[in-house]
Amino acid sequence: MNTKLIIKKGDTVKVITGDSKGKQGKVLEVDVDKQKAIVEGVNLISKHTKPNAKNAQGGIEKKEAGIHVSNLMVVDNTGNPTRVGRKLDAKTNKSVRYSKKSGEVIK
Repeated sequence: MNTKLIIKKGDTVKVITGDSKGKQGKVLEVDVDKQKAIVEGVNLISKHTKPNAKNAQGGIEKKEAGIHVSNLMVVDNTGNPTRVGRKLDAKTNKSVRYSKKSGEVIK
């Protein structure tokens, strides 16, 4: 399946539904096949680890889990969550993402 997602690594997004509703964070990783994104500080899970060379004590560590891209909205340059559209840039003749709320191009 070759789908293009509106969310990219490095974007600031806001969670619009689910347990982490209302939280904002930076996208650390995007899994295109599963259509999930890992967002900094959002959807935290407790992972139990055995003692190893890196962590001699072992224990429980908090870690971000994937969240479906349909539950996320991109935050534009003005700081508001917005829907994202695509249009051709007149100068470079390439497809760019833009905010449907403000009309500005999303970097």
